[in-house]
Formats: sequence, structure tokens, C-alpha cells
Amino acid sequence: QVQLEESGGGLVQAGGSLRLSCAGSTSRFSINAMGWSRQAPTPGAQRELVAVLTAGGTVKYSDSVKGRFTISRGDAKYTMILQMNELKPEDTGTYFCGASDDEYQLSIDRDYWGQGNQVAVSS
Repeated sequence: QVQLEESGGGLVQAGGSLRLSCAGSTSRFSINAMGWSRQAPTPGAQRELVAVLTAGGTVKYSDSVKGRFTISRGDAKYTMILQMNELKPEDTGTYFCGASDDEYQLSIDRDYWGQGNQVAVSS
């Protein structure tokens, strides 16, 4: 119903920058809010919702990335970018692109998510 593909990421030193992109496609589903979550490589780590872009253009960030990460829509429909600056080792993890038919929220449990892309920040 919804396909989401992430690209970008990689390995960077602490203080550096990386950019993640997401391209979505759907035949029947209505994509409204989009966003990013991440999961640290630590056993038992919880998935963390880090950035959400609502259908109306409002952005929301977790406290852990506020001021360093910027989420924005791409030029093409259902595309999204996460610009990550001032990266820290604790930002290391798998980053997932998500999409929802809800205009304002994104749920890790209920909505659609991509396969994930790796981000590694060395100290």
C-alpha cells in the first residue's frame, strides 16, 4: 500500500553532518504526515520518534535532536529530507522514514515505515 525508501546516511565524525532522504509511493493510501524515527544499536533500545512534518507544514522534534536536525519536504511528492548537523555518537542508529494518513501525527506502531538506513557517528 505504501512504499518508503530511505537513502543517504553513512559514517561521520562527531560534529559532522549527514543528510537522509525518503521517497514514498502509494496507489491507494493518502500520505499526510511524514517523519523519521531511529533505533540505537543497543540491545533493548526503544524506537525513538525524532522528527515529524505534518500535512500543514508544522515540524516537531524530539528534545534529543532539536536545534541540530531539520526535516523538510522534497521537491517531488511524498519526498522528505532530514538534515542532521552537529552529530553526536549517541545519534548512531538505524533511521526509518515513516508516513501516515493522519495529518498531524505519526505512530511508530500503527503507520508505515521504510526498511531503515544506517547512521554511524564516531567520537
